[in-house]
Amino acid sequence: PSLLYFLQPPRTSCLNSRIKISIMIDILRKHILTKIGDDTSHLEVVLSKFQHIAVKCDTQLLRQGDVCKHVYFVATGCLQISNLDQNHKETTRDIVTENYWCSELSSFSEQVPAIESITAIEDSNLLAISRSNFYQLMASVPQFEKFYTQLLEASYAHSVNRINALMALSATEKIEWLTKNQPHLLDRVSSKMIASYLGITQETYSRLKRK
Repeated sequence: PSLLYFLQPPRTSCLNSRIKISIMIDILRKHILTKIGDDTSHLEVVLSKFQHIAVKCDTQLLRQGDVCKHVYFVATGCLQISNLDQNHKETTRDIVTENYWCSELSSFSEQVPAIESITAIEDSNLLAISRSNFYQLMASVPQFEKFYTQLLEASYAHSVNRINALMALSATEKIEWLTKNQPHLLDRVSSKMIASYLGITQETYSRLKRK
């Protein structure tokens, strides 16, 4: 083979990358269709505004104090939403897995410093939309505005239900609640993070889990 052959980029790698992106976009397409039904007008326009991002475990997508510039859809993987108090103690507010959305909405909408961080806790494939593209769709595609409203309502209801439930439960009941409502987290997230998510100490979580 000529020297030019060895200098050419591997075509298989590029093809695999395109296939992977296509699969991720299709996951998002199906997710949106479950929310908006048969009204598929402008759907491809909406999808074209998202960028595929593959991140490794421990990648910080947003640092507390920075301004949030993206909304993320989790195609595969897992994200942690957390914050640090003045004593640098970390609290996990939420753990976001496949087919859910993640952002720091106050920072994203108002362009103010974020009060939370977003970190990949697994290798993850995300579809990200920038703030400019997001608001362009909000202004020009009524279906997207409807879809986003549904997401906000569902996210708010989920957060309120979880917070109210955990506030009223004992440590043992919190673990039982997690086992019933989010069992997939038990094998994917560290004991330390789950304890923080439930609002109990890691020692308490480990002791009760062994029972």
